[in-house]
Amino acid sequence: MDVRYIISIIPRSPCPFLFSAFFRSVYGAAINMRTINSNQCVKIPKDIKASVKARVVTITGTRGVLKRSFKHLALDMYMSDKRTLKVEKWFGTKKELAAVRTVCSHIENMIKGKDTARHNLLDVNAYFSVLIGVTFGFQYKMRAVYAHFPINCVTSENNSVIEIRNFLGEKYIRRVEMAPGVTVVNSTAQKDELIVEGNDIESVSGSAALIQQSTTVKNKDIRKFLDGLYVSEKTTVVKVES
Repeated sequence: MDVRYIISIIPRSPCPFLFSAFFRSVYGAAINMRTINSNQCVKIPKDIKASVKARVVTITGTRGVLKRSFKHLALDMYMSDKRTLKVEKWFGTKKELAAVRTVCSHIENMIKGKDTARHNLLDVNAYFSVLIGVTFGFQYKMRAVYAHFPINCVTSENNSVIEIRNFLGEKYIRRVEMAPGVTVVNSTAQKDELIVEGNDIESVSGSAALIQQSTTVKNKDIRKFLDGLYVSEKTTVVKVES
């Protein structure tokens, strides 16, 4: 039945809330109808092992093992077969359905095996499979930028801690600890360059962010005082040949 017809046959009421209550009673079920089932699959490459137990995903590759818990989300996660991990949600709201793709993206960042059909690539010849994380690892390169006072970076504790000295000529030593599984070293090929490496992209990027934020300029014009440590390149530990 047309909504305009419904509106035309309803007598005009002095109270607009009566009409809104009638409209919700008639069309409320259709407006608030939930999606019955939403699911998405992640393909597991041949040289990667994956397992799921109680919404804890374990990915094993040549560079090591990554684990991640998704117990904070009410989703069904299971291996539909040996090479397919399925994530699905029954009768979910809009935000709950969005979590399905989010979880799949997190898992793909652990194994990073992209499928041509899913991403709708037009040029199949330009497509190549990228197995990052437990296969190739993540690498962030950072450069020290300074106008006058050279920034000195010293690593310690098996390259898990970096000490930043002489920032803007200050005597204070900035000490930044890396996330578990992340290392930071001074580059031997480039002056004033740091290399942050690890298997987990969130740990690597988070550690690089802590280094950058530790050199935030305070109480000065940041358009003029550009000193600091900044991310210059995002790549993999093992170079991928295209």
